Amino acid sequence: MEDDLSQALNSFSVEEKDGKMDTFGLYVVTWNVATAEPPEDVNSLLQLNSLKKPDLFVIGLQEVKAAPLKIVTDLAFEDSWSHLFMNTLAPLGFIKVSSIRMQGLLLLLFSKLEHVPFIRDIQVTYTRTGLYGYWGNKGGVSIRLSFYGHMLCFLNCHLTAHMNYASQRVDEFQYILDAQTFDTKNTPRILDHKVVFWFGDLNFRIEDHGMLFVRECITSQRYNLLWPKDQLTMMKQKEASLQKFQEGPLDFQPTYKFDLHSDNYDTRVQKTWFGFNGKKRKPAWCDRILWRVKPKSSLSEDADEDDQNQEDPKKQPEEHHKDEFPLKLSQEFYTSKMEYSISDHKPVIGIFRLELRKIYKTPLVQVCAEGEWSADFDALITYSLLQSYPSSAWDWIGLYKVGFKSASDYITYTWVKDDQVSFTDELFQVYVNKDEIPVLGGECVLCYYSSSLQCIVGISQPFKVQESRAAIEEGLVPENINKLDETVAS
Repeated sequence: MEDDLSQALNSFSVEEKDGKMDTFGLYVVTWNVATAEPPEDVNSLLQLNSLKKPDLFVIGLQEVKAAPLKIVTDLAFEDSWSHLFMNTLAPLGFIKVSSIRMQGLLLLLFSKLEHVPFIRDIQVTYTRTGLYGYWGNKGGVSIRLSFYGHMLCFLNCHLTAHMNYASQRVDEFQYILDAQTFDTKNTPRILDHKVVFWFGDLNFRIEDHGMLFVRECITSQRYNLLWPKDQLTMMKQKEASLQKFQEGPLDFQPTYKFDLHSDNYDTRVQKTWFGFNGKKRKPAWCDRILWRVKPKSSLSEDADEDDQNQEDPKKQPEEHHKDEFPLKLSQEFYTSKMEYSISDHKPVIGIFRLELRKIYKTPLVQVCAEGEWSADFDALITYSLLQSYPSSAWDWIGLYKVGFKSASDYITYTWVKDDQVSFTDELFQVYVNKDEIPVLGGECVLCYYSSSLQCIVGISQPFKVQESRAAIEEGLVPENINKLDETVAS
């Protein structure tokens, strides 16, 4: 299985030879972590031993520990799961582009640095469905964005539990689709997006079959005998809201319910409220990853929501005009990761191949470091606007260490207007005070952050910040240097 996973990842090429379509790898994870703390590493979960890495990691967790004190701490300092994924992926050139949390639901999106200036119009939202919509232990969280001009939406859900509530789960999903809206004209709702990924602990069970038959099918790997009684498969046949969502074959054993720290299905005796022994939970495919590509007949492409399109990508009827900005999505792999046992659920991963023609190919801003940089003198940054966009006095340019984790992980920053020293119609220069530059130096990049678009819209080439000559002559060592340099040294 590991070889198949690696082959799926290594099949991605950055660009097709004919130059017309670009190919990207998407790696989607869903995992109900049952309030557990993270494992020591997630290298196997993310298949990081593969030679070729995907372009985007999308990670949806459910039941992240959400005690009141824990929530307050996580809001201030990031939760332990986010820290683990950021610390794992940042050294490989991925940064956290966006995240959203609602109590135990957490959704994280990471991108290779090279794509970050082309990920725009990011918005997040959430919907509670627990306790009649007043409690966030169940519900959905979503991230939507423009990826090279194509609108994508990722929806992580935790739906109501138990065998008898299949219809209620569908109702909750429909309620989430109706309730979640975005502040945009062309794609105000989830299903308006060109591609939608829907995943999470959807809690659908296996009906009718008894425990013995289900376990015999699992032991003999005859999973197909269970598919007709999988509730999600059954509901898709009669519910219109589900029928356009696709899912790969369930060629892996059900991911719920396991004894903790074990690969054994539920063996514990369940205690009811009145002290009677309850039934053991029957195995089920609760954890799922589905996707939907908007039908071409209804596409009125919304492509670049920040009005940065250079061409109008509205589609004409297919029989009359060829799609100018086509998009194709296929699943390369779909399986569980059985080696993780901190939860009663096993994580599920889906590897996807996304082919598209880019609607835009240049960043909004070009930024570069001028001359030599060190803490011995003020430094200059030059930037130019490659396209017209709603720039703001609140825009800033951050100095980052190569391998930074997110847009907020800067060493220092400078305001593009307040610290401006010169400009022409095409070029602008801003300065960085030498006291803000790390004394120890290091490999760095500059990122232009747009406050109106709430994202990075330009990234410089990496450059070397030299060690301060004055600091070396004075014999300063890292522990005696200010906190900014301690950050760079860490």
